[in-house]
Amino acid sequence: MNNLQNYFTRIGYAEDPSISLATLEKLQQLHASVIPFENIDVLLGLDVDLKPEAIEKKLLAQGRGGYCFEHNNLFMKVLHEIGFQVDPLLARVTWKQPENGVAGPRTHMVLRVRINDDVFLADVGFGGLVIPRPLRFGTSEAQTTNHEVFRIIEHKHGYRVDVLISGRWLSAYDVADSPQEPIDFEVANWYTSGHPDSKFRRNLMMARVTRETRYALLNNRFSIRKKGHPAVKQVLDAQALSHVVSEQFLLPHHPEWQSLFERIVEAAK
Repeated sequence: MNNLQNYFTRIGYAEDPSISLATLEKLQQLHASVIPFENIDVLLGLDVDLKPEAIEKKLLAQGRGGYCFEHNNLFMKVLHEIGFQVDPLLARVTWKQPENGVAGPRTHMVLRVRINDDVFLADVGFGGLVIPRPLRFGTSEAQTTNHEVFRIIEHKHGYRVDVLISGRWLSAYDVADSPQEPIDFEVANWYTSGHPDSKFRRNLMMARVTRETRYALLNNRFSIRKKGHPAVKQVLDAQALSHVVSEQFLLPHHPEWQSLFERIVEAAK
């Protein structure tokens, strides 16, 4: 990275980083709580540039968010700069998909992080279900977080990540075991941002998670879920949508986004 301190300033990290689980956990928690998941550029028909300098400009200098390829590429660069050993992996999202449906493409980026003899899954870009802390590979036992409970199960060609919802284990995504090259993420990014069947081209999606609260937006439907409480849901008009984007998802105000918000609200009627 050009300046690691810019990242630390953006997420509010003021400690001396070390190659440790404590550092990884802190960085993942702060990243997910400050830099939102959002796909505004895709809906505006803009290219999602995965060059490191483009991601740093957007997520750090411009105070924006992004989706998994932007978040996890940035996070990987940060971890490399500190000295962590990191492998980028591709996952197939199964969250809220029919169990026996046709498999979708591998279009989600995650990270495998090694700390001495331990190996962890780190993921700061999984939208409304972003995992609040690293998950340990090598065990199928339940792993608690500040919000949901997760587990990692060995799966064909890799692993499956499950989440416990209302007493039931549901599949979130399955991860291919082999590390990927930058071109693999370019191809997946092209599909996600450009293919007509991509949900990112049809829906406004935003998410942010703090230690106590998950914030999620799907088009003009906004929800706030505090740990241990049912979600509070709202349907927003264009003005309220603009306000939520700035106040709850911490994005800078862009007047040119207003017409997009108006289209989102109109389409939801």
